[in-house]
Amino acid sequence: MEQKKMVDYAYHYGLKVRIYPSQQQKKMIQRNADAARCIYNEHVAVNKEIAQFGKRSIYIDFIEKRIEALRERIRTVTALKDRYPWLRHPDIDAQSIANARQNYQRAWKQFRAVHYAGVPNFHKKMSVESYQTNPHYSKETKISLFTSNARFLGKHHLMLPKLKRIRFQGSRKMLNRLFAMKEVRIGTITITKDSLHRYFVSFQLGSDEPFVKACPKTKAKIGIDLNIENFYADSNGEILTNPCYYRRQKRRLANAQRKLSRRIVRAKKEHRPLHKARNVEKQRLLVAKLMAQVMQRRKDFLHRTSTTLIKNHDLVAAEELRSKNLLKNHALAMSIQDNGWRMFLNMLTYKAALYGKSFITVDPRNTTQTCHACGHVMSGKEKLTLKDREWACPNCGIHHIRDVNAAKNILARAKQQLIFMH
Repeated sequence: MEQKKMVDYAYHYGLKVRIYPSQQQKKMIQRNADAARCIYNEHVAVNKEIAQFGKRSIYIDFIEKRIEALRERIRTVTALKDRYPWLRHPDIDAQSIANARQNYQRAWKQFRAVHYAGVPNFHKKMSVESYQTNPHYSKETKISLFTSNARFLGKHHLMLPKLKRIRFQGSRKMLNRLFAMKEVRIGTITITKDSLHRYFVSFQLGSDEPFVKACPKTKAKIGIDLNIENFYADSNGEILTNPCYYRRQKRRLANAQRKLSRRIVRAKKEHRPLHKARNVEKQRLLVAKLMAQVMQRRKDFLHRTSTTLIKNHDLVAAEELRSKNLLKNHALAMSIQDNGWRMFLNMLTYKAALYGKSFITVDPRNTTQTCHACGHVMSGKEKLTLKDREWACPNCGIHHIRDVNAAKNILARAKQQLIFMH
């Protein structure tokens, strides 16, 4: 009997844990990340040059031979290793090279599907490093979290390809549930070092058992209107204030970034490499720490808010936002980014599927300008501006709080959308 692939499983889940590698393991992670970046950039460079030759109207023998030589450079892994002999180092995982090649092909598929994603470009060497690998399951062994060359050795240690035994820390509650499941397959594994020199491993997991139990039905429905004055207003009349994590940290972060900029300028004047300038690295870590604090606090707030909404309501409705278009308004761009609307909507989407609830986005057109009671649409001289936070309907006379009224309209549209879907 053939073993199941990841796509064959009914449920998929992502697990991220923090790892604590030794100095030798850190060097191996860096070497594999460098290899993955080198392979990806080689594919980008070759195809960019081929594209330039393709613009020529007249082909000559030299151009044809050059194009063929370029294609041979990236045709096989062996050809790439012949060009870069350091890729044959025993610490380099063959799967990291294979995944880098696949990621390049996926980038082109993404571009063809969604053009604004852009064509593949060079990956710069940064403080953040990552590479991907895959476990190997033999045909004789049963698929589980403990049977491949990438496996759990317990609640405190992992076995990873090339890195071998490594200590990790993760959610005990989730790990206990995973270990109790009959069959869980490990898919792609991503090993990452962030800007604060912390190391993480992300697992793609597949199983025929649900990873999270579905929440009981509450028969409650809610519409939410995301706005700049506060984080959101719902159809029940409640308003959630925006914590504004970036604005709180903005002044301290700006001072730290200016200090980093001065140290970089000084190091360059003295012709010192930036990676060897200790004061530059010390200040860069401080800036990275401040940015990480903002992101972690915002993500924690969004996780708690989205989980509460999904668990307490059978239907959650929100307006379909296009953040990229909204950010073109420079007066509001910082406030929009500080809210993290796109991340919040993504969380609602996957948590609704995870807990067996419904999340729907609706067209936001005129949700603010329409009276939820009588359907009158404010237009012309009556049209509301951003300053108008409260208004009375000229048709039926009902007093509205702008954002609560919009949330009620969003919920009504979601209910109509559900009727058409069924």
